Amino acid sequence: MHDNLMAVFNERDAEKRRAATLRTYAAEVRWTDAEGVTVGHAGLEAKCVGLQAGIGDLQFEAAGPVHELPGFGYLAWRLVDSNGAEQMTGFDAAVIADGVITDLWTVLIPPA
Repeated sequence: MHDNLMAVFNERDAEKRRAATLRTYAAEVRWTDAEGVTVGHAGLEAKCVGLQAGIGDLQFEAAGPVHELPGFGYLAWRLVDSNGAEQMTGFDAAVIADGVITDLWTVLIPPA
């Protein structure tokens, strides 16, 4: 869950992000967010690059520990500016099999 957030979605270096994608997700990973369902490494990469372009210099950081059950992971996060001011929060929940994420859900929580 930590690699999903930090090594993929927070990583701006394309080579490092691709390597993290290969080790973090199943080849046919299904990622569901408010925009719909994205399938596979290439789809996830394209959405990640688009997301990063939209948030500019904002950075993700974990908002607490990873919570795990057998085959399941959960991590809350914050999106912050360079001064650490929170811009948005959300969480990721995932099904995990054989050490990789097979299904991922991201929920955005806009500021009140």
